[in-house]
Amino acid sequence: MSGVRLGALVLPEHAWSEGRAVWSRLEALGLDHAWTFDHLSWRTLRGRPWYDALVTLTAAACATRRITLGTLVSTPNFRHPVPLAHQVTTLDDISGGRFVLGLGAGAPGPDATALGGARPAPAAAAERFEEFVPLLDRLVRGAEVTHHGRFFDVVGTRLVPGCAGPRFAVAATGPRGMRLAAAHAGIWVTNGPVGDPGAMDERALFRLLAAQLERLEGVCERTGRDFSGLRKLVHVSRFLDGLCFSAERIVDAVGRCAELGFTDVVVAHPRREGVLAGDPAAFEEAVCRLTGAPATTDLRDPARP
Repeated sequence: MSGVRLGALVLPEHAWSEGRAVWSRLEALGLDHAWTFDHLSWRTLRGRPWYDALVTLTAAACATRRITLGTLVSTPNFRHPVPLAHQVTTLDDISGGRFVLGLGAGAPGPDATALGGARPAPAAAAERFEEFVPLLDRLVRGAEVTHHGRFFDVVGTRLVPGCAGPRFAVAATGPRGMRLAAAHAGIWVTNGPVGDPGAMDERALFRLLAAQLERLEGVCERTGRDFSGLRKLVHVSRFLDGLCFSAERIVDAVGRCAELGFTDVVVAHPRREGVLAGDPAAFEEAVCRLTGAPATTDLRDPARP
């Protein structure tokens, strides 16, 4: 679909003996970008195999040549700016500049308490994020940083060689997070509703997305950021249940997002069962239609032996 960059979300649940084929296949299908969650575990999949996001993306970078790769998203729940920035600069080099660091404030759950202590209240979590993102920005650019803040301390740290310029994607639905996206990111990210999307019908969901875009445009106007130059990414599988069981539904959802003004749309790579389940054949058919990649007769799940 002209003007829209299409991506896929792959959960970091695959042993690399299977995962290599998944990431390689997404590149072969002509997708612009591919992402993975950066959690220690996730929802109903806790207690099942779940691998580190940045290590997985490093392996994916070595198995691909063109596709952009990123986290959707990394958070201060269990990431500190210094080691994260060090990993980012390394992955940026290994991928040949194809890595995008997706960032979010961090949701409640086991990730938020894994290192001890309680998750900050919402206002404090927003303040922590406002400290986290600028620190990362300075560190990945190779600046020498000394910082003593409410949430993070950094003493005389400089990462060499750093990056020519950080490629951040900031997830935010409120004005504070949107200001961070306007100041530090090339991509703004939304998952749609903050709460349970099941409480809204599809028309209401797309009205919500339109309202978020309008709010972002207002933030850009007030901060002097060129709204048209900021990419807008939506992960549709987070709020459209069962999306990947129908190629027509995928194509329609991507088209509706494009009409709203989104520049990038991410669809979950279908799992065999449970959360984010779908039909691999429907997913590939839709992707081929949207990217113009040649249709394939082998529509099996590349992760299936």
